Amino acid sequence: MTIRRRLFWSNILMLVVPAVTTALVGLLCLGMLWLVMMGRGAGFGVEDSGDFYWVGQAASDAVGSALEAGDGAWERQLDQLTTLLDANSMCLVVTDGDQVLYSYGQPLEIDDALCQAAEGLGLDPVLVGTGERGVYFSQVQAGGRTVSLSLFGTPGEHIGRDLRPAAALAALLILCVIAGSILLTNRFLTRFVLRKIEGPLDLLAAGTQRIGQGDLDFRISYAGRDEFAPVCDAFNEMAARLKASVERIRRDDESRKELLAGISHDLRSPLTSIRAYVEGLLDGVPQTERDRQRYLCIIRSKAEDIDRLVSQLFLYAKLDLEGVPTQNVSLRLDRFVTDFLREDQTDHREQGLEVSADRLAPVTVCADPEQLRRVLTNILDNSAKYKAHDHGHVCITLCPDGCLTLTDDGPGVPEAALPRLFDAFYRSDPARKDPAGGSGLGLAIAAKAVQNMGGTIRAYAPLQGGLAIEITLPREADQDAEYLDRRG
Repeated sequence: MTIRRRLFWSNILMLVVPAVTTALVGLLCLGMLWLVMMGRGAGFGVEDSGDFYWVGQAASDAVGSALEAGDGAWERQLDQLTTLLDANSMCLVVTDGDQVLYSYGQPLEIDDALCQAAEGLGLDPVLVGTGERGVYFSQVQAGGRTVSLSLFGTPGEHIGRDLRPAAALAALLILCVIAGSILLTNRFLTRFVLRKIEGPLDLLAAGTQRIGQGDLDFRISYAGRDEFAPVCDAFNEMAARLKASVERIRRDDESRKELLAGISHDLRSPLTSIRAYVEGLLDGVPQTERDRQRYLCIIRSKAEDIDRLVSQLFLYAKLDLEGVPTQNVSLRLDRFVTDFLREDQTDHREQGLEVSADRLAPVTVCADPEQLRRVLTNILDNSAKYKAHDHGHVCITLCPDGCLTLTDDGPGVPEAALPRLFDAFYRSDPARKDPAGGSGLGLAIAAKAVQNMGGTIRAYAPLQGGLAIEITLPREADQDAEYLDRRG
C-alpha cells in the first residue's frame, strides 16, 4: 500500500472511528437513562400539567371501578394505585362529603388550601397548582354514589432529581470516550503510517553512510512499490553515476600524467637533437659548407616537428574544452568521402598509402565538414605511419545505416590496447621505442572532433587483420542534401 493511500485511509479512520465509538457509547448511555427512568424508585413524576392531568384521570378511573365493585373490593382496587403513588411521591384522598373514604400518602399543610381553591372554582375536573405543589380535583360518580377525589403531587420534581446525576455521568462518559478514541486512533494510525516511512528512510540513511565511507558498489534493495521506490532507484542510479564519475576522474588523472609524460618525451627528443647539432656547429664539427647545410636542415626539421606537436597539443586542448566551434550542416557523406579522396589522393600516395572507397551508400548526416576532414586525415595519417610494409592500403565503406568504416592492412593493435587507442599520447608500444612514428595525438583529436559533432567512434580488429575504425554521425532524413564545402 502506498503512503498516499495509507494517509487517505488514516484520515478517514480518524473521523469514522471516534464518531462510531461516540455514537455507540451515546446509545448505551441513552439505554442506561431509560432503565433509570423505568426502574423501580426511578421517580417517574410528571413534567407538566398534561401529564399530571393524565395521572389524575387514571386515579379517577380506579376510584370509579372501586365504587362499582362495592365496599368489599374498595381497598383491593385502590391498592393498585399505591405503586404509582409511591413512585411519584403523590398523595390521594377520597371523601364523601366530610367523611374520608380513602387516604394514601403524606399530605402537606398546603394541601387543604389547594383543595378549597379547587372546590371553589366549580369545575370538574380541575387542576390547581402553585408550581411546587399541585392538586387534581374531580367528582367521581359510580355505583349510585358521588365521591370527591383529590390527588396531590409535585410535578417534575423526581425526574429532575433522579436523571440529573445519570445525565451528568453519561455526558462525562461520552467526553472521555471521545478523547480516548481520538488518542488511541491517532496513536494507531501514526504507527500505521510511520512504519511505512521509517523503513525506507533507514535504508536511505544506511546507503548514504555506506557511500560516504567510500563503498560505491553499495546498492539499496527495496521491493516496495510506493513513493519510496523511485527514490531508491534514483539513489542507486546516483551511486552508479558517482562510481562512474570517480572512475572517470581516475582515468583522466592517469591520462593527464601520461599526457605530461608524452609531452616531455616528444619535446625532449627533437630538442636534444637540435641541441646536439647546434653544439656541433659551434664546435666546428662540420668542415664543409655542405655538412653545415645538412646540420641546419636537420635543425629546421626538428623545429618543425616541435611546431607541429605544439599545434596538435593546442588543437587537442581546444577540442577538449570545446573551444573549437562546431558548425554542423546537412551533407551527403558518400559525396563528401568521394571528394575528399579525389583531392587528397596524391598526398596519401606520397606517404605510401593507397586509399579506396567501396560500397558508399547514399547517406545524409549532420556534421562539420572541416572537422570531418580533419578526422579522416588523422586516421589515414595514423595508418600511413604504422603500415606493415612500404605500401599500405585503406578501404573506406559506408553502410546504409550511416556507419563509416576505415580499414587498413597494417600490423593491427592488441585487443587490450583497443579501448585506449583514442587516449592522448597513447601508443600500443609501451617502451615508446619509435616516437617518430607518431605523437599519439592524431586519433585523440579525431575522437574529440567526432564527439563534438554528436557522433561516436570506436576501433576494432577485423578478422582479416589490420585495424578498423568505425565512425557514426547523426543521421538526417533528407537524402538529397548537398555537401557544403566550407574550406573557404
